[in-house]
Amino acid sequence: MTEENKLITERKKKLETIKLTYKAYPNTFRKKDYTDKITDEYKDIEKENLSEKNVSVSIAGRLLTIRNMGNSSFANLHDDSGNIQIYLQKKQVGEENYSLFNNLDLGDIVGINGVLFKTKTGELTVNTTSIMLLSKSLRPLPEKFHGIADIEIKYRQRYLDLMINPETKNLFKTRSRIISLIRDFFIKDDYLEVETPMMHMIPGGAAAKPFVTHHNSLDLDLYLRIAPELFLKRCIIGGYERVFEINRSFRNEGLSVKHNPEFTMIEFYCAYQDHVYLMLLIENLFDNIISSLNLGSKFKYQDYEINFKAPFLKIKFYDAIEKYAANIDISKLDDKGYVEAYCSENGITVTDKGCLVKTHLDIFEKTVEKQLIDPTFVTHYPTEVSPLSRSFDDDSSLVERFELFIAGREIANGFSELNDPIEQSNRFKAQVNSNDDEKMSYDDDFVTALEYGMPPTAGAGIGIDRLIMLFTNSASIRDVLLFPHMKPKK
Repeated sequence: MTEENKLITERKKKLETIKLTYKAYPNTFRKKDYTDKITDEYKDIEKENLSEKNVSVSIAGRLLTIRNMGNSSFANLHDDSGNIQIYLQKKQVGEENYSLFNNLDLGDIVGINGVLFKTKTGELTVNTTSIMLLSKSLRPLPEKFHGIADIEIKYRQRYLDLMINPETKNLFKTRSRIISLIRDFFIKDDYLEVETPMMHMIPGGAAAKPFVTHHNSLDLDLYLRIAPELFLKRCIIGGYERVFEINRSFRNEGLSVKHNPEFTMIEFYCAYQDHVYLMLLIENLFDNIISSLNLGSKFKYQDYEINFKAPFLKIKFYDAIEKYAANIDISKLDDKGYVEAYCSENGITVTDKGCLVKTHLDIFEKTVEKQLIDPTFVTHYPTEVSPLSRSFDDDSSLVERFELFIAGREIANGFSELNDPIEQSNRFKAQVNSNDDEKMSYDDDFVTALEYGMPPTAGAGIGIDRLIMLFTNSASIRDVLLFPHMKPKK
């Protein structure tokens, strides 16, 4: 029997002993007080004054330390808001209650009634008058997180991470706050929050590999959403002028520190605006979040100090390649032989040998992105790799599109929307005929919708998980997802 199994057996025996006297797993205790509010209200009151007030509290939470000293004991009780010390005396709580306490273990969840006092060292403590076991922890808690094995625990058993590490718990509270700030920002700007389907007849709205599922009663394969874009634009066609959706999307791609197969993003669309408006809006959104989190316009992310002061840097797509791609001859980008040789020499995988412009994008993604540390809008993307974007009036080979990069990774993508149904149809057909593994499908229903007329529109998407990584200084996307996708245990 392993050491862990021995401990589990011992804890089960303790539970059986407790059952002889008490109801196991009761639901009759009602918590009235929270440790953080108790601490905030009474931490600065003098010991004698606190005793005179005779403050009664009713708290509940998990025991994470226990110090037994014979006829009296101390323990630390943790709840969602913080922790507080509790004190039990055998003569105060009685033989039965004290016997119950002696059968408790680290991780057990208890309800405590008592009176506040301060110890000789001045620590705020609850002098227990009654105790109730609410849930027995049959498994021992991990002592510490260290090394590779414990990283596995953090991600696979996040509940243990939340239980033991207050930093993790606070990070996910910050995540929730950031999402609320984003939602409030758009609602205050008269955007309407909408919900669109997560199962699609055909994958669309982005270039990515979809997950396939099956509808049994219809005997129909469906695709999990890779982006909500085409449905949100249908809302604009229908007459809404400002819409947004905070959504879960799914892309059937690899795992990495910045990729998870399911992720959270926001997409937002505004009629009668263009991509320039979107860049200003994103700058204002980021400033709002940073101010609310008291981060300051400059703060550290991993090894970088990033300057978020607006306006953000801007550079055109091909200018960025010329500036950042080592030893490239920008004048030869139309020479397929030169471009393929450059890729070969620099270890760049060519994703579609039939499309030279797609290879330009391969070069950009491999050589340029990682060097864009401070917030940088890359603009003027090629039309061939932007099938949903509106082309410039004076140059149909480039589109009114940007991507925002921070700390070497893409955070946002936006553009003036293509609203010409004939051009959109031709772009979809070109996608279908391409050799790209992540090409878009032809969406006949969306083209039909465009034929009813869509006003000039600007739309963008922001990866919320990556944004939260930045604002919480988290190295991996798994750190900001409560339950990240993990490979099966062998």
